[in-house]
Amino acid sequence: MEPLTIWFLGTGGGRFVTVTQRRRTAGLRLVWGDVHLHIDPGPGALIFSNWSGLSPQKLDAVVVTHCHPDHYCDAEVLIEGMTRVTTKRRGVLAASRSVLQGVDDIGPSISSYHQGLVERVIVLEPDVSLEVEDVGIKALRALHSDPATVGLRLDFPDVGSIGYTSDTAYFEGVGEGYRGVRLLILCTMRPRGAPLPLHLSVDDALRIMEEARPRCAVLTHFGMRMLNAGPEAEAEYLEAETGIPTVAARDGMRVTLGEVVEMRGSRKREEPRVIEA
Repeated sequence: MEPLTIWFLGTGGGRFVTVTQRRRTAGLRLVWGDVHLHIDPGPGALIFSNWSGLSPQKLDAVVVTHCHPDHYCDAEVLIEGMTRVTTKRRGVLAASRSVLQGVDDIGPSISSYHQGLVERVIVLEPDVSLEVEDVGIKALRALHSDPATVGLRLDFPDVGSIGYTSDTAYFEGVGEGYRGVRLLILCTMRPRGAPLPLHLSVDDALRIMEEARPRCAVLTHFGMRMLNAGPEAEAEYLEAETGIPTVAARDGMRVTLGEVVEMRGSRKREEPRVIEA
């Protein structure tokens, strides 16, 4: 089995955390063999990719779920890296319609010049599917202030499926698209008892987890209220309530899906959590 490693290059989200950088906003790098995907490259994605030894020139796809700066800000420079500093037309850009074309008064946020650098441009809308080097990617419905926002379900041969909610409100049926995934990554802006319109709180995450029943879960994309409450305590609550192993991501954390799921922090001395999932 070729393992999948997910690098949590940034675990912050929302305006206040983005501006202060209390948590990084660099998004996710997924590495499966020689295949590299970057999801939602917000501010800092370029810097923290390079700091982690994950050159943008290794990328095969840049995926952007919606047109807010904490999700798209570094996309153009990553595209330049993916195209060998604009010397080779290659790679996939998969993004919401708002990012690529603009919707109402939102976007676009990636120039037509940069869209023209890549080999394929895919508009992500609910139920749109594509493949990148044998990795299946399906866009799922989300409900956010950018009406074109999508969640993602990614399928890796032999490894299994992972889900990524992006920013969304809870709505009936949201968990169905993520049902049975091996790992569900939930963008959880707020703690228990602190709802925020068109975003997930821990109360909303609980409902999604109960519907989807993933084999394990990671919380990320934290706003200030969540950081003040303590994401680790919120993850412990969710695990106790659902019985699903749940971890609060930290900047630099790596999750490796192989025969088991290993969650390793950024500190070398830190013992990883190993989950039979």
